[in-house]
Amino acid sequence: MKSLNRRIVSAALLAACAPFAAQAQAPAPNWASKPIRIVVPFAPGGTTDIVARMIGQRLGPALGTTVVIDNKPGANGIMGSEVVARAPADGHTLVIVAPGHASNVTLYKKLPYDTLTDFEPILLLLTQPSVLVVHPSVPVTSTAELIRRAKAQPGMVSYASGGNGSSQHLAAAMFADMAGIELVHVPYKGSAPAEADLLGGQVNMMLASMVSALPQVKSGRLRALAVSSERRSPAAPDLPTVAEAGVPGYSAVAWAGLLAPKGTPPQTLAALNAAVTKIMNEPEVKEKLAGLGADFSPNTPKGFDQFIRSEITRWGEVIRRSNLKVD
Repeated sequence: MKSLNRRIVSAALLAACAPFAAQAQAPAPNWASKPIRIVVPFAPGGTTDIVARMIGQRLGPALGTTVVIDNKPGANGIMGSEVVARAPADGHTLVIVAPGHASNVTLYKKLPYDTLTDFEPILLLLTQPSVLVVHPSVPVTSTAELIRRAKAQPGMVSYASGGNGSSQHLAAAMFADMAGIELVHVPYKGSAPAEADLLGGQVNMMLASMVSALPQVKSGRLRALAVSSERRSPAAPDLPTVAEAGVPGYSAVAWAGLLAPKGTPPQTLAALNAAVTKIMNEPEVKEKLAGLGADFSPNTPKGFDQFIRSEITRWGEVIRRSNLKVD
């Protein structure tokens, strides 16, 4: 199975940069004539919500309008995305999507929109590794020991996730598949209750958000084994990657990206890409991203489109191999 590595991502995101740069430099029409709504198809407090609010606070003044953040959680991001797919294609309604936007294509028999034809990509906002953590009651101190324990006791090691089809679910399913082990999935309605039960010892392990897990690791309430990215994270440089720790080729990162409804004018997409790219490169924003363990690299709408297509293929393979289902 191909891993998601920085070179592949960079190649996808930077495709056709020269033509786009020329287009982006052309003066855009004064299209921002009313408030812009950014739909976040997840509950408040998560990474997508945090990033949406950071962008919203700065994008309004940059475009001479106001930006409203609208949380519409449900069905692994489908409910909020559907709202935007049906919205006018004038650049005033946007959505921030996550890995579920790609994995839902395979997880669900039917979606209320076409993932590839009902949206216009604007840019990939960030990539963010997870951290493989276990409750201290689990007698392992490394990924290799965890794998040996799971092989010795098939179906006895449980993992929490924020729900069926969530990034934590898929990352753990891929981990189990590549490590050749059987794990028990315990889905929750969101990452917060999943992490709460992990802290309480009701489940054994989780591929959790670095921003929420690392403080618990420092306090001794969780034990960190590895990070999920291809390379070690600056936020936890002493932690090996899962690939280094016993599962060669493993790499799974969460991500967030910005989309508009299909038919949004190219000049509007270019103006939004330029404005948000400038925001993401602000020192204060970069510092906050680093605090989330996240990374941003400038990219184009075409590059983001190619990235989404690669993610659909990538997670489709994981879902089919692991025979994953949603309720």
